[in-house]
Amino acid sequence: MKARRVWATGLTALAMCLAAQAQEFKFATQNPKGHPLVAGMERFAEIVAARSGGKMKVNLFPGGVLGSDQANVSSLQGGTLDMVVLNSGILASQAKEFGVYDFPFMFANPEEADAVVDGPFGKMMHERLRAKGIVGLAYWELGFRDITNSRYPINSVQDIAGLKLRVIPNTINVDWVKALGANPTPLPFPEVYAALDQKAIDGQENPVTVISANKFYEVQKYIVLSHHQYNPQSLIFSAKVWDTLGAANQKILADAAVEAGKYQRQVSRAAAGGALDNLKKNGMQVTELSPAELAKFRDAMKSVVAKHSEIVGSEVVKALEAELAKLRK
Repeated sequence: MKARRVWATGLTALAMCLAAQAQEFKFATQNPKGHPLVAGMERFAEIVAARSGGKMKVNLFPGGVLGSDQANVSSLQGGTLDMVVLNSGILASQAKEFGVYDFPFMFANPEEADAVVDGPFGKMMHERLRAKGIVGLAYWELGFRDITNSRYPINSVQDIAGLKLRVIPNTINVDWVKALGANPTPLPFPEVYAALDQKAIDGQENPVTVISANKFYEVQKYIVLSHHQYNPQSLIFSAKVWDTLGAANQKILADAAVEAGKYQRQVSRAAAGGALDNLKKNGMQVTELSPAELAKFRDAMKSVVAKHSEIVGSEVVKALEAELAKLRK
C-alpha cells in the first residue's frame, strides 16, 4: 500500500511539473537580430509571456536559420514550425491574390498602407490563407524597397537596364525587372549576400533597414532611393497548431501580434533614417530619381500591373483600389 502511495505521489508531482512547463512556439524570419522585424518578434514574445503568466513561451529563429521563406511556409503548414513573419507577397504561391501586395508603386506612404492592411481588405486577404493551413494574425512592415548594385550609380531608369538583379522568387518581381530591361535572378534571401560577394549578381532591392542590417554595403557600392515597392509583412501561424489551442490562448497570441506590430512599425520607420546614414558611413553612394525619371519608372510598370491584375483577379484589385480611393479623397 505504501509503495502505491509513493507511486501515485510521484505521478502527481510529474503531472504538476509538466503542467508548470510553458507551451513553446517556434517563430522564424529571414532577417537578422537587430532588424526592426526581429525587434517586433522580441516584443511579441514578451507580450505573450506576460499575458499568459509564463504559460506560453515564444522562441525566436532570426537570420534564416530554419531555411528560406518557402521552406518555412511548408514547415508551418506541416505543423513543425509555429510562426513566420515574411513579405506578404511571397504568399502568392499559396493564394494568388497576395500578388497584389507586390504591385509597384501601390502605396503612396506607410500610413496609407497601414489603413489598407489593418482594415477590411487586409483581413479579407488573410482569411484566404485558412484553406491552405495558415492563420494570418497581423501585418507588420518591411518598408519601401530601393535598388543597390556594385557597378555604377543609377540616376535614370535607363541605368537599370542590363543589371543582373536578385528578386524575391515570384513572377511579378521577375516581370517588373524585365520591364526595365534588367535581368531578374530569383534567389532565396539567405543566398543573396554570397551571390553579391561572388559577383554572380550585380545588385538587389530591399528596404534600407534590410540592406544595412545584412551589411550589403560590404558588397554593394551604389543605392538609388527608388521606393518602387512597399512591403507589408504577414505574421502567419500554423493552422494545425492553432486549432489545438484554447480560445483564451488564441486571443493572447492574436492580440500580441497586433500590439507588437504597432511597435514594430514605429521601430521600422525610426530605423530607416539611421540605416541610410549607416550605408553612407560605410561608403555607399546614394542617388535619387528626379520626378521625371520616377514618372518613366511608373509608366514602365503599367503593363506589369495590367498583366498581374488578371492573374491576381479583378475583384481583389478593384477592392484595393476602392480602399485607396477612399483614403485619397
